[in-house]
Amino acid sequence: MGLMSKILGGSGASRRTDDYVELDAGDASTTAPEADTEVRIARIGDKQDVIEIKDAVYDGDIVLADITRHTTKDRTMEHITDELKQVAGEVGGDIVQKDDDQLIITPSGVAVNRDRLGR
Repeated sequence: MGLMSKILGGSGASRRTDDYVELDAGDASTTAPEADTEVRIARIGDKQDVIEIKDAVYDGDIVLADITRHTTKDRTMEHITDELKQVAGEVGGDIVQKDDDQLIITPSGVAVNRDRLGR
């Protein structure tokens, strides 16, 4: 029996428990290697949440912020966006709104390409 028959379960292929290897989760590393830049996830509920986002961008991290709690025409959201635009400008980074639900804020040296991949 060929390898593909074993994988795809071709005719006459029977699977036995000893055909599989039990993987112990202890063998896998659960910590990522040390990185210079991290991608941080945030949710903006009110103006107070902006402080942590600003700190992360000043520290050189990329922030994906969920803004679904606000409409884009919300006065609070306009103030928050202006504040985050200022931070991106100060660090030489970038900021872009993705659809109506996310802001992407980057530090110096990281630009957001506005062209979508795929169709």
